[in-house]
Amino acid sequence: MELGMISSTWLDTKVGRLDGIRTAKQIGFDTYDIFEDPLDIDDATRKLIKDTCAEVGLPIRSVVCVAFGIVDFNPSVRRFTLDRIKAYVDQGAFFGARNVLLVVGEYYWDGEVFPRQAIWDMAKDLVRQAGEYAQSKGLEIVLELEPFTEALLKDVDTLAQFVREVDVPAVRANADISHLHLADASFEDVAKLKGLIGHIHLSDCDGKVHGDMPAGMGVTPIKEYLAAIRDTGYDGTVSIELEYSPDPDKIVEWAQRAYDGTAAIMRELGVRP
Repeated sequence: MELGMISSTWLDTKVGRLDGIRTAKQIGFDTYDIFEDPLDIDDATRKLIKDTCAEVGLPIRSVVCVAFGIVDFNPSVRRFTLDRIKAYVDQGAFFGARNVLLVVGEYYWDGEVFPRQAIWDMAKDLVRQAGEYAQSKGLEIVLELEPFTEALLKDVDTLAQFVREVDVPAVRANADISHLHLADASFEDVAKLKGLIGHIHLSDCDGKVHGDMPAGMGVTPIKEYLAAIRDTGYDGTVSIELEYSPDPDKIVEWAQRAYDGTAAIMRELGVRP
């Protein structure tokens, strides 16, 4: 497996966009995921990102898109959301990425105004269209499990069900390891995603709330979850997700600790030299 990281690590820190790429390579990461809204950056910035990654030898594997408009009942918002996701796909294709990591929305109004099934069906329809567009561009859409009460894809069962109901080969699952733990997924539950996993996020947490900490700082059984993912046959990229360091001035040390802890676990499992 490759060990990568997401560029969101550097948000609100002293490490800039291009320095973040170079620092990730210096730490030892194999790959890089880009958290940049294509509607907020220009072509010149995109080219700088691509050229810098090529310069240091850090291939881009994923672009990260949070798109809560997927479940909005207003047609205009849904049209904009689909166009925005397509812009992420185009940006990913420019970068040579393999996928767009997509975060879908949540149920709203307690399901009393818009029924939950209607929200679920709206999400499926839009993700299906996004998946077909991604497939036409040679990319995949990978959907992240979000371990929150009202999230559409809040556990392994709903994630697997959603991917199967969308029924587009280019729509797959992202098994975020700390999210699996927060969703109370057993190691056996991971097997339900066999053949569906397209990307992995990895971080630690305290077992109670979303944390995105370096491996070893929390209580997540990372080794056991990663072994279960390996046993599904997945052999792709594992991207470390770190956000909101308690000491932004020490963000490089934070990222180094995450790399060291995760690389050690991967070596123990025989999935990294």
